[in-house]
Amino acid sequence: MGLELCLDKYRTLLERIDSWFNSSIRSFPEHISCSGGCSGCCRGLFDITILDAAMLRQGFAGLPMEAQKSVLTKAEHRLEKLQLAWPDLSPPFMLNYRPEEEWEELMPDSDETPCVLLDEEGRCMVYDHRPMTCRLHGVPLIDTSGEIMHDEWCTENFTSVDPLALRGLDADFDDMFRAEVAIGREFTNLLLGETVYEMDTFIPLALLVDFEKFPWRKWWLACRDEYVTLKA
Repeated sequence: MGLELCLDKYRTLLERIDSWFNSSIRSFPEHISCSGGCSGCCRGLFDITILDAAMLRQGFAGLPMEAQKSVLTKAEHRLEKLQLAWPDLSPPFMLNYRPEEEWEELMPDSDETPCVLLDEEGRCMVYDHRPMTCRLHGVPLIDTSGEIMHDEWCTENFTSVDPLALRGLDADFDDMFRAEVAIGREFTNLLLGETVYEMDTFIPLALLVDFEKFPWRKWWLACRDEYVTLKA
């Protein structure tokens, strides 16, 4: 029950992100081309938090069985390739026992492999459960304080104007990111019996872990020393 309450809090937070993004589109429809079926950004690997992984699994579980089988085949193929670089990559496929720069080596900008969760029309099959990074992508992140938290955007957007000079794209990102961290720590405490600052995986790998059946606490006790710098 506690885990589900955490995910409920996270859903509410994601709704705030969606509200900002939708407001941005309404304010600048001539500059933002994001729309259903546009999946140009959904290429390569993306690292996501344990919260996003749990949300993805919920959405994935609601897909028709044939769709699940197809997605799992693609995810397993991705895993096989990753294990060529990381032979010890194993369930639950958390990345944090490796330096972050080593993750980045597995996420080259040249990787144009479609996300395993895209259907044949380029639409996300678990759209309502998609990770936060997917919801934030495409538009620069400008905090209400004026701080630019991310200064990149989709090349299909803002082709004739500098979005960093526009008024009306900002949101209280500092508050939202702090809330994400707090919920994540609460979630890890309930899942593992100990608060952990960071637990990240890749989208395809998250689909290969049954969150309800995986022995999370046993796994944590066996590997926690490798995460010593990420504990509370």
